[in-house]
Amino acid sequence: MKHSLLLAALLTASTIYAQEGETATTTLVPTPSHIVIECKSQECVQQAQETLKSNAKASEEEVLAPNKEVRISVVGQGVAPMNTISPAQAYALAKRAAVADAYRLIAEKVKGVRVDGQDLIQNMMVKRSSIRTSVDAMIRDANIVETIFKEGLCEVEMEIVLSYAQFVQQ
Repeated sequence: MKHSLLLAALLTASTIYAQEGETATTTLVPTPSHIVIECKSQECVQQAQETLKSNAKASEEEVLAPNKEVRISVVGQGVAPMNTISPAQAYALAKRAAVADAYRLIAEKVKGVRVDGQDLIQNMMVKRSSIRTSVDAMIRDANIVETIFKEGLCEVEMEIVLSYAQFVQQ
C-alpha cells in the first residue's frame, strides 16, 4: 500500500482510445484512478490490459526492487532575518528555514503536490485568480549532506534513501 503512493506519483497518466470506425460497445477497463481507458473492441481491451500490466511491472522494477535503493536529493534555502541580536542567531534561523524548505521539497518529490486554483471572470476578463499548493507527508531518516551560509542565505543539501524494505510490511 505504501509503495503504491510512490508508484502512482511516478506513473504518467495515459488515455487509450479505440480506432475510428469500430462499432462494438464501449468497455471501460478497470485501472488505477489516474488512468482512463476507453475501448470499443475486445482486441483494444486486451491490448490495453497488457499495456497496463507491462507498465506496472516496469514501474515496480524501476522504482523499488528488493535489492535497489532510490536516492532523492534536494537543496533547501532559507534567508536570515534582518532584526536579529547576533550573527549566530541569524545563521540558526536561516538554517532552520532551509531545513524546513528541504523537507518540503522531498515531500513534493515523493508524494506530489496538490494544486487548487480558482478564477473569477467578469466581463470576459480575469478579475481575481488564486492558486494554492499543498503537500502532506511524513519524512523520516533524511540526512543533511552539506550546509552553506553566505551573505544571509543558507542552503542545505538534504537527501533521503528509499529502499524496498521500508515499504514492505513485515
